[in-house]
Amino acid sequence: MPEQTNIPANLRNLDQHEFGALTEPHRRELRAHCYRMLGCVQDAEDMVQETFLRAWNRRETYEARSTLRAWLYKIATNQCLDALKKKPRRGLPISREDASTLEQPIPASVTEPIWLEPYPDDFPASAEFSTESNYLAREDIRLAFVTSLHLLPPRQRAVLILRDVLDWQADEVADVLEQTVPSVKSALHRARTTLAKHRQTLHLDEINPHLADEDLRGKLELFVHAWQTADVDGLLSLLMDDATFSMPPIPSWYRGRENIGGLVRKTIFGGQANGRWRLLPTRANSQPGFGLYKLNEGIKNYDGYGIQVLTFDGEQIVDITTFRNPALMGVFQLPSTLPA
Repeated sequence: MPEQTNIPANLRNLDQHEFGALTEPHRRELRAHCYRMLGCVQDAEDMVQETFLRAWNRRETYEARSTLRAWLYKIATNQCLDALKKKPRRGLPISREDASTLEQPIPASVTEPIWLEPYPDDFPASAEFSTESNYLAREDIRLAFVTSLHLLPPRQRAVLILRDVLDWQADEVADVLEQTVPSVKSALHRARTTLAKHRQTLHLDEINPHLADEDLRGKLELFVHAWQTADVDGLLSLLMDDATFSMPPIPSWYRGRENIGGLVRKTIFGGQANGRWRLLPTRANSQPGFGLYKLNEGIKNYDGYGIQVLTFDGEQIVDITTFRNPALMGVFQLPSTLPA
């Protein structure tokens, strides 16, 4: 987003309406930034509100030597770092433990706030990307990339986002974090090294994650049909050999067609499952996804179950992550129930 022109050097004399007119255009990219830092949509929304409130209360500290955008990012980033001191690290099952086997019992759900959340595509990220960035432009909000960010300590996370996603210079990042330039460069090196170790496991190296619209539409139609008719073989035919599958807050995850097939046969598609599930299309983290609904046979409707996010590598699915949280239906502006 280009910086607005005609920003007054002194914000002290602005009223709240005038101040809001200057800051509101930055809301969406700040929300995406806070989501990358915090991994939770609601926390990101709250943090943007807190950023704007703090900016208003401290508007006399704004110095025209920096842009208004940079000043807001500085406030938001440090607010996130303060919040992360009190919060557990978030992640996905694939980033927290080894793959499970079918012989192991399915563990109980972990309901503490340790899981990343999906990010609705109607909350777009910043449109600013460097052609020389180390990451694909669309990867800045993709689920695998956000998962990798949360392997990093918070300050390394902030440095990598500011340098490699937003393409800020080292001295600009040092100013935001009140660190030296050498310390910023060192943190960036450590962050990149950590991510490099996890690129394959987290599917960070998909070279063609985006299909042509018509091809993608066909694959998604096959996926919906397989899921709604409990067609295990149809589902597996869409997966890569080493595809992964998880359903947080259940902490286990599974790799490979054989393991995924065995799991869904005995659980999700177990018994008379034809018609048990309904899917509504959505998008999350710049990826195709679905609102997932499960039949409630007692009252003959479908209750919201969660949000499913698909990661493609070429023409095949390399990861299915189902966020089992009915509250996400509202976040994605999907109905909470569907008629049977």
